[in-house]
Amino acid sequence: MKYLFIIVLLISWPVLSDDETMHKDHESMQMVDHMHHSEHHSSAPVGTTGNMHHMGWMVSVKQGFMNMSGNILDGDSIANADILQLPNPMGNMPANLSVIPEDMDMQMTMIDVMYAPTKDLTLMMMGTYVSKDMTLGTYAAMMDRNLLGTFKTSSSDLSELTFSALRTISNMDNSKWHAEATLQKSLGNNDQTGLVLTPMGTEMNMILPYAMQPSDKATRLILGLNNSRKLSEKVSWTNQARFKKALDKKEWALGDQLEINSWVQYQYKSSLSVSTRLKFVSQKDISGSNPMIMAPVQTANPENYGGDELHIGFGANYDLSSFTSKQDVVGVEVLFPIIQDKNGLQMETKHQIILGFNRSF
Repeated sequence: MKYLFIIVLLISWPVLSDDETMHKDHESMQMVDHMHHSEHHSSAPVGTTGNMHHMGWMVSVKQGFMNMSGNILDGDSIANADILQLPNPMGNMPANLSVIPEDMDMQMTMIDVMYAPTKDLTLMMMGTYVSKDMTLGTYAAMMDRNLLGTFKTSSSDLSELTFSALRTISNMDNSKWHAEATLQKSLGNNDQTGLVLTPMGTEMNMILPYAMQPSDKATRLILGLNNSRKLSEKVSWTNQARFKKALDKKEWALGDQLEINSWVQYQYKSSLSVSTRLKFVSQKDISGSNPMIMAPVQTANPENYGGDELHIGFGANYDLSSFTSKQDVVGVEVLFPIIQDKNGLQMETKHQIILGFNRSF
């Protein structure tokens, strides 16, 4: 949370400056007209959500990829040999951690439909399908702790459905505010199993740790606030805060989460925009537990989840309307971690890639 103060200052600046800009005589209506026009063909970075549509329907498909490799302890890199010296907190044998995650790939497919009956109201429904693959190494429980071998686990399922309403609350001069209320239902399995290599050198079918489960079965409320500001004819600056809280939990649930995004977008030409984004996420650890998840691996410990992370993203959106005669936009965004102050022992995030396509009609 020590990084939150800096980012909150970024978001609060438009609020503090709104009163000043209201009284600036040189704020012309030409800037306002251009802002409304640019909303028609300029899209937010493809990796963001909670953004308004402007009249009519829009259907979009996004594909996300994330890779994690290696491990960090309280934000610092840690070698496998040191992980093997850490105690097994699950209260069973062996006494020390003996299975170590090496690499993880996650893919998310998101399909959403937006309908804006007016320019100030957007309704949205989105479904998310997730698939996860992890490679792990198993070490002997006793003596020299030799590597016994590696194995892979995987899971996939429909992860969640969300229903959202976004409403304009202020639209004056070159600054626009809108609020978001979203109900999110986690639908997929939370007890998928897989074949694992145990420290005894045998294979066993077990319930996979929390990180490999497609969902936690929880119901959540997401509240968001978004400010878009036109800095010049071609440059806009947007700040967004979203808080996600579990309303109904099962035996275990991922922690509540605060996400803050701040991005600058440059309209290079009418069909192409580029963006740079800062993404801050602060999440609590897992509440509750599944007593059947008790392997000697870090991902079986509910305390090894959540933390504070700061990422930087670079994106581009291209309007295809000149080629397809439709209101089609394709987008790409790549994010890299700057700070990973994660709770306890976790895998290290390497990068995220999001590809997207949307059609308005």
